[in-house]
Amino acid sequence: MFDYSLVHWTTFLTAAVVLNLAPGPDIAFILGQTARGGRRAGFFAMFGIWTGAFGHVLMAALGLSAVLATSATAFTMVKWVGAAYLIWLGIQALRSGGDKYVSGEGAGRASGSARIFRQGVLVALLNPKVAVFFLAFLPQFVVPGAGPVPAQLFLHGVLIIVVAALIEPPLVLLGERLIAGIKRRPSFGLWMDRVLGTMLVALGIKLALSDRAG
Repeated sequence: MFDYSLVHWTTFLTAAVVLNLAPGPDIAFILGQTARGGRRAGFFAMFGIWTGAFGHVLMAALGLSAVLATSATAFTMVKWVGAAYLIWLGIQALRSGGDKYVSGEGAGRASGSARIFRQGVLVALLNPKVAVFFLAFLPQFVVPGAGPVPAQLFLHGVLIIVVAALIEPPLVLLGERLIAGIKRRPSFGLWMDRVLGTMLVALGIKLALSDRAG
C-alpha cells in the first residue's frame, strides 16, 4: 500500500512546494497578521489556514468537492460568501488606524488568537477554487494498485499541508524580523493596513469574478 516511485514523489513534492509558495489569500492573510501582531498572530493565522485546507482535503477524499466542481449553484454560493468575507476583512484593515502595529494591541490575547485562527479557517474554507483545485490536482497522483483512491487522495492532500508546515513558519519568522526593524516608524502601521486591506479586497474581487475553470 502507498508504493510509489521516486519519480512520483519528486514530481509531487516539487508541485507541492510551488503550490505553497504561490501568492494567494492564504499567504496574504498569514503575512498580514504577522505584520499586525507578530509571530504569535502569524502562527495562529497559519494554523487556521492549515485547518481550512485540511477541510478541503477531507472533502476531496470523500468526493464532496465534486459538488462544487459540477454544481454551478453551489460553486457560486460559496464563491460569493468567500469573496464577501475577504472584502470585509480588507475593509476592516483599511478602516484601521494602524496603531496596533506599535502597541501590539491584541497580539498576546487568547481571544485575539482564537479570532485570528477562526478567520484563517474561513479564508481557506470559503475559497471554492481551492476545493476545485484539490479535486483536479490530487487525482493526478493516484496510482492504480497503490491503495484505495480515497486513501491516496487523503495522503497526498495531507502531505501538501506538511510541506506548508516546512515553508510557512520560516516566512512568518522572517516577516517578523523584517517588520520589527521598521515598525516604529509613525506611518508604518497605517501603510501596512492600507496594503493589507487593498490586497484582501483585490483578492475578494478576483474570487468574485472567477469561474470554476479560471
